[in-house]
Parts: sequence; structure tokens; C-alpha cells
Amino acid sequence: MLAVSLPLSTWRSGIYLIAIIGFVVALKGLSSPRHARLGNLVGAAAALLAIGITFSAGSVNHSARNLGLALAAMALGTAVAVPVARLVKMTAMPQMVAIFNGVGGGAAALISVGELLHVHATGVSPATYEVVEAVLGVLIGSVSFAGSAIAFAKLQELMPTRPIVYPGQQPINAAVGAGILALFMAAVVTGSTAFVFGVLGLSLVLGVIFTLPIGGADVPVLISLLNSFTGLAVAASGFTLGNSLLIVAGTLVGASGMLLTRLMSKAMGRSLPNILFSAFGAVVTATTSLEGMDGKSVKTSTPEDVGVLLAYARKVVIVPGYGLAVAQAQHVVKELADSLAARGVDVFYAIHPVAGRMPGHMNVLLAEANVPYDELKEMDEANPEMPTADVALVVGANDTVNPAAVDTPGSPIYGMPIVHADQAQHVVFLKRSMRPGFAGIDNALLFDDRTVLLFGDAKDTLQKLVAAVAAA
Repeated sequence: MLAVSLPLSTWRSGIYLIAIIGFVVALKGLSSPRHARLGNLVGAAAALLAIGITFSAGSVNHSARNLGLALAAMALGTAVAVPVARLVKMTAMPQMVAIFNGVGGGAAALISVGELLHVHATGVSPATYEVVEAVLGVLIGSVSFAGSAIAFAKLQELMPTRPIVYPGQQPINAAVGAGILALFMAAVVTGSTAFVFGVLGLSLVLGVIFTLPIGGADVPVLISLLNSFTGLAVAASGFTLGNSLLIVAGTLVGASGMLLTRLMSKAMGRSLPNILFSAFGAVVTATTSLEGMDGKSVKTSTPEDVGVLLAYARKVVIVPGYGLAVAQAQHVVKELADSLAARGVDVFYAIHPVAGRMPGHMNVLLAEANVPYDELKEMDEANPEMPTADVALVVGANDTVNPAAVDTPGSPIYGMPIVHADQAQHVVFLKRSMRPGFAGIDNALLFDDRTVLLFGDAKDTLQKLVAAVAAA
């Protein structure tokens, strides 16, 4: 009877706590491919629970008209998001993450503006801390929205993927930043919404010019950073609304996004400032001919010859990259691995932390093909086994196996940890062309005496390899 008599606010706080625990459990599940699906479902259930209690009787103090608009907006968002999420290709997953993240940042900014306008409409001057919270939400959310939109356009190739630089870029960035700071201070001192809208406009500009000089290879790191920004904007809007759930959820997103950004920077062997401000990949120095690298020429082979090499190997390491995702060849590469395993060949996949266009891209892609989790080995686990591998089969990867990261000081990727495919007895590259990776530099491994290339679509080539192995 005591529990039944508790006020709705107490029930709501308790359910918010359950939702918060659900978000934490979801993050824990997402840290492992084996439990990622369950973690995602737990997070979705926690979000649904939080939304449901937010709309409970007595928790919404606005008119029925506003409530109807909110429900209509939710229905529209669901109608758009569900088919998009179900139909998106694996190669376009980073773009979807970018645009969804941008929408979240934009929503947080609009909430902060709307709440500040609501306070002014009541005739009460907002407290200084309320203005600071609101303007921070506007600033961070707007940068995240605009930056994510440009990141989406780059990854979708609606605009050049390479860094866009122009004269006076840094002074312009500094001037915009100084303008935002001045308007921020004016908004805090005066409480005027005009200055808040000024912050909104300049923050959108900053998001655009901040993102333009970042190349396609570094955009995933940018998306992770912007995701962290969105979390902070949501937390700021939570303070503005006095909603503890938004504060905690935003903080979790902000912290996890920042940790992921640091891990990705480490995996690329570069500092975050270098990634954000070096315009990496703006200069392409690689050759696209079959000759290069001190006069050496690449050696090509046929699927039949490579099939025999694979069939009689003892250990084969498959190194997947973005090209595997582009060709949608994950099911065929699993078929090849299964056919080799049936012949007694030891097969596993060496996964670089930033292979593809987002962390875990290859893990998710191969999980889609039902590749067993124990066959997916992270770079640090796979590298010690590379010297004992008879064949390293590189499918669509380039920069992540480039020895220049280890033995060429001054190279743009020098210091980046790589999968040491160069230590295998034989290396087979599946490539569509001699086009370089995102770094825009030559890969000496392509010209190594132990390396052979198979040109063509990865899916078609892998199907020919499956047939060749069966006939060997």
C-alpha cells in the first residue's frame, strides 16, 4: 500500500534510474561484438521506457496541442528512421551515424533556444546559469549539426572527400571563434536572445569550416568527436530542462565518444590535433601505374594459381578493408574461409581498429555473414601470428598494411600501428585498381617480391577463388 501511495514524481525518478542503468548496461554490451546486438536492444528498451514515463500524466505541463505535435514528430521520425536503418548498406553506415548524430545535436540546440524563449515569454529574466547552460547547448549542438552534415556529404561523396583548404583558413577560423566568444559573453551579461541567435548562426559556420579541411580517412574520427559534442549538448539541454535523465545520458554519450576518439587516434598513430588540423591526405603522391617504387613492377596472378596456393597452405590470414564492404563480398569471403577450413587450413581474420570507415566496421560486416567471433582477431592478437602465416590475403585494405608506417620516417602514416601482412610468406592483394588508399601514398608491399595482385571486383574474384580451391 505504501508503494501505491507514492507520488508520480517518485515513480518517474525511479523509472529514470532504471533507464540510466539500462544505458550503462547497453554501453557495456556494445563493447563486444558478441554482445553488441543485445546491448543495442537493451539501450533501445531503456530509451523507450524513458520516453514513456516522460509522457506520463502530470509530467507534461504543456497544452494538448503541443503534446499532439510532439507525438506527430515522433511518429514522423520513426517512419523515416526505421526504413533508413533497415535499408542502409554497410558501406553507408558511417554516413547514417553522422546524419543521426547531427540531428541529435541540432535538436539539443533547438531545445536550448526554445526553453530560453519560453523563460523570456513568462516575463521573468533567466538566471545567469540558465543562460550559460542554454548558450552552451546552442553552441555545441550547432557545431555538431553543421559538422555532421559536412561529414555526411564527404562520406556520401556529395562533395570532395579530400581536405578542402583555402588561403587564410586559420585566421578565418580564429575570427569566427572570437566572434562566438564575444556573443557568448554578451548573451550571458545581457540575457538577450538576439545574442543567442548570433551564437547559433556563427556556430553553424564554425561547424562547416571546422570540417572542410578534414579528409575522408579522418572523417570517422571527426564523427566520433562530433558524437561526443552531441552528448555534451544533450547534457546541457538536460540542465536547461532540469531533466536528470538527459544529463546522465548526454554525459555517457559525451564520455564514450571522447574515449572512442582517443582510441581511434591512437590506432592511427596520430594526435587528435594532427587529425583535425593537418589536412591529412590533401596531397596525393602515389603512382597509379603498375611500375613504381624504385623501378619495381607489381606481379599479377590468376585466381586459379592463387587458389592452389591457398588450398595447400597451412595458415591463411584474411585482412579485410573498406574494399570488402564496397564489393559486399563478406558472404563470399566466409565461403572461401569455410572451404579452406574444410581442407584443414587454419584461417582467421586480422582486424585493424580503423579498417573501413568506422571502428568495428569489419566486425559488423563479417558478423553479418555469420563469421564466428573467435575467427576475428584484433590487430594486436593477430600480428604475433603473421610470421607463421603462409598467405596473407588482403581484401580491400591498403594503408592499414602499408610498411611505410613502420620503416619510412617522414611518411604521412609513419608511426601508425599496422597489420603486419608483410611478415607472411606470401601476400595476395585483391584490388580493383592501383588507386591509393586514403593517405594518397604508395604501398611498398604491392611491389614486394612475395606479393601478387588479383585485379577486379573483390566479390567476383573471391567467387573465382572459391571455385579454384574446390578444384585444387
